[in-house]
Amino acid sequence: MRIDRLTREAAKFGAVGGAGLLVNLIIFNLVRSTTDLQVVRASVIATVVSIVSNYIGFRYFTYRDRDKSGRTKELTLFVLFSAVGLVIENGILFAATYGLGLDSPLASNVFKFVGIGIATLFRFWSYRTWVFRVVPAREAVAGAESFLEDPGAYLDKPRQAYAQEQQEQQEQEEEEDRTTRPFRQVQRVR
Repeated sequence: MRIDRLTREAAKFGAVGGAGLLVNLIIFNLVRSTTDLQVVRASVIATVVSIVSNYIGFRYFTYRDRDKSGRTKELTLFVLFSAVGLVIENGILFAATYGLGLDSPLASNVFKFVGIGIATLFRFWSYRTWVFRVVPAREAVAGAESFLEDPGAYLDKPRQAYAQEQQEQQEQEEEEDRTTRPFRQVQRVR
């Protein structure tokens, strides 16, 4: 069951990641071929664009059922871990380009692809562990256990609240009736 859930999650992550990979490589090659930017700078631009598209895919497809209560914290952690992934991805490209002197378009794409692969492993782990957290099960379990210990407390509270609401409503209607009764009597007399 847990393996099945992890497999589905990895497949969804892979689908969004695959789209992000295409965005990343297309933007990278487009920027590289149409501008005079250095390889790593073109790669950083492409990575940032793919990070934005990936966030949308992860939040609304892969992890749509996860906790949504702390969007600011979620987005901050996403940007932080994405930046680490950016450094991993582009560090490998930097090492190949400037350390090994492999600067051809084919070599750049191969090392960018390798960098993306390694960074993806890091991102998968960090996003599922820290960014798109599962709604805490401990709270749900604690609530269920306390219900099982004393179900009457949970069942009586709504009844008591309903009865009190009905009594307050009846008192309010009686008060309105007392204040409007003289006016109604005058209207009948006419």
